[in-house]
Amino acid sequence: MEGLMAESLAKLAAGVGSLLFRQLQDADTGTFTYLLADPATAEAVLIDPVFERQHRDLALIRELGLQLVASLDTHVHADHVTASWCLHAASGCAIGLSATAGADFVTRPLAHGDRIPFGTRSLLVRATPGHTDGCLTYVLDDASMAFTGDALLIRGCGRCDFQQGSARKLWQSIQGQILTLPDTCLLYPGHDYSGRSVTSVAEERRFNPRFGGAAREQDFVLHMDHLRLPHPHRIDEAVPGNLRSGRPQQTSEPQEPWAPLQRTYAGLDEVLPDWVSAHRDQVTLLDVRSLEEWQGPDGRVPGSLHLPLSELSERQAELPRDRPLVVVCYAGSRSALATQQLQRNGWSRVANLHGGLHRWADEGYPLACP
Repeated sequence: MEGLMAESLAKLAAGVGSLLFRQLQDADTGTFTYLLADPATAEAVLIDPVFERQHRDLALIRELGLQLVASLDTHVHADHVTASWCLHAASGCAIGLSATAGADFVTRPLAHGDRIPFGTRSLLVRATPGHTDGCLTYVLDDASMAFTGDALLIRGCGRCDFQQGSARKLWQSIQGQILTLPDTCLLYPGHDYSGRSVTSVAEERRFNPRFGGAAREQDFVLHMDHLRLPHPHRIDEAVPGNLRSGRPQQTSEPQEPWAPLQRTYAGLDEVLPDWVSAHRDQVTLLDVRSLEEWQGPDGRVPGSLHLPLSELSERQAELPRDRPLVVVCYAGSRSALATQQLQRNGWSRVANLHGGLHRWADEGYPLACP
């Protein structure tokens, strides 16, 4: 049943079109991540995922009932570390990057002219070197959208002064591989720092101050070669990390989480009723419903503590800290608020009971009644 619901949700999320598309952002670095999926098959690709946002991206993919088939980077980034290796470890998806980059753990080295299928849709790879020597632009099969990374930014372009960058190559890439797309093709960049999200070929050809209008190659090269920008502050971390496809370097054994937590797209940690039932002696269950509900006919999870949400902020010091907390209400919404409140106040081992008391009862787990 859940599989059917997820399949239907993927189709609904796509709206009237034959493509499910989401633009996501990492506010810390201004990086855009793009999710594209074929609603008919639920196969999906991610472009330029950020390491610190991997749980958000996996949660969205799970909630929409999608199967991630490829994690693609437009280039070896200098301002953030990719999540591609972690996404591969979690889902088995391919890791796609330009073969020119020479990065480790890439399972799909890419070159100009390659196609990346996802369901009945695909992306065409165009090599667009210049910002770095391994930059790629991904063009949707119908040329209605293109994902330019840092080669072309909205009313700008990427710098050319590191990672074998070349202003002359960037000019040729933009003029020959991006601005040759249809005027109506929407261009989605790798970054923006001014609240913008999308542009078009026609707009950039006319209005981009660096290469649009009557701009000439020699003027572009002269301008780019004299920018004198400071190096990105994370370059010494980001470039080596991205040459490992984002695989972490473990200096010690990773600490196992206290439970098989599922992070929702809303950023909430949840645990499933079956795990809670099997580990009742290892957690404290906290019911945050009102006293009337706690004593009412819906019952409660046996052995749970009671502290209404309305009193939580004043009385949370009364809660035991010797075991992790699993928070519950009837359907999971109030307990979600309580979980977030506890996390903000320093509780590291706390999670929401997925589906609340309603799902607990539906799955046949016992209830205590007054």
